[in-house]
Amino acid sequence: MPTFFAPDGTRLAYRVHGIGDDNDNSNCNSRDNGNGRDDGNDDAPVVCIPGGPADSRYLGDLGGLSAHRRLVVLDLRGTGRSAVPDDISSYRCDRLIADVEALRTHLGLPRIDLLAHSAGANLAMRYAARHPKRIGRLALIAPGIRALGITISGEARRELARLRGAEPWFPAAFAALEAITGGTGSDWEAVGPFFYGRWDAAAQQHLTASRPENEEAVARFAAEGAFAPDATRAALAGFGAPVLLLAGEFDVNSPPRSVAEAAGSFPDAALVVQPEAGHYPWLDDADRFVATVAAFLE
Repeated sequence: MPTFFAPDGTRLAYRVHGIGDDNDNSNCNSRDNGNGRDDGNDDAPVVCIPGGPADSRYLGDLGGLSAHRRLVVLDLRGTGRSAVPDDISSYRCDRLIADVEALRTHLGLPRIDLLAHSAGANLAMRYAARHPKRIGRLALIAPGIRALGITISGEARRELARLRGAEPWFPAAFAALEAITGGTGSDWEAVGPFFYGRWDAAAQQHLTASRPENEEAVARFAAEGAFAPDATRAALAGFGAPVLLLAGEFDVNSPPRSVAEAAGSFPDAALVVQPEAGHYPWLDDADRFVATVAAFLE
């Protein structure tokens, strides 16, 4: 697995999937036509930021998106094969912006197409606010939206959850969700079925693989000072690159209405709600997901 160094000396790792796979070759240089796009070059990579913070292996190759574009998938510091930093306060979301910029420099790219999932979308939006000219296209998948100051009510989550009322697992999962949203419970394992369009063996295995292992990284990601919603929204109001926000119809983590509200923060945004999908839409319908995201990136 290739690695590079963050500005503070922390060694960070990333995975490479797709066209011309070569995990020992970090040279992903591409032709820049002057407007931030890489015309006629399918080898230009898409930099991917996972949620969690968790080991990026849970993203896989995003349902086969790697057949269309090369994916460079970052392991955030303290996760996967990236090193634990000496300064644990550097787990904070705004501090991670420098890691993404260091990866862009390491890849030798004047601009990157950036894709982020879940909590990683907060980092992507903060990066876009600070380095708007370094992004060609921005894809936010089932995005976390705390960076924009958007809150999601417990009732909004319960409303979505009730759409799954006919599922055999619903009673136990809904009871756990009510306890969590009401502040009396914390059994996130029990609400796992709500994060998938189908609660089958593959989804159950994926839930285990996507579980964050570095609790300190998770806790400090959103520590005080991590987000500056007013400043971020003001900066993104002038963001010139195209943005895709893709939500799952059933996603209680990133409800479509809340993602639609987030889309209003960008001048050039497209909102897509993937039918019968949860928080991991590339698992629920890989063909539909890949067709949507590939068309946007191309």
